[in-house]
Amino acid sequence: MRIIARKMLRDHWQRAGRADSEQPLKAWFAEASSAQWKKPADIKRDYRNASFVADNRVVFNIAGNKYRLVVHVNYRLGIVLTKFIGTHREYENIDVTKI
Repeated sequence: MRIIARKMLRDHWQRAGRADSEQPLKAWFAEASSAQWKKPADIKRDYRNASFVADNRVVFNIAGNKYRLVVHVNYRLGIVLTKFIGTHREYENIDVTKI
């Protein structure tokens, strides 16, 4: 998969108090980059705790479920667009379908 907006991930782990997300986000990036997700079941096979929401958006738990990563997946084109990364509290304050 082609991951768009990697800078958002880097900006997240460089924020004060978020360094613990660097290695898990780098691991997710490496795994997602080498994946070939053609349908939601492919993601579920690799990430059992992934949640699917409207408009092909997927929520991943990062760093032992401390953070949430929201992406939009275009299965046909093989593109993953990073939409949001933050704590659970920050996640609760967004509308996943509108970011």
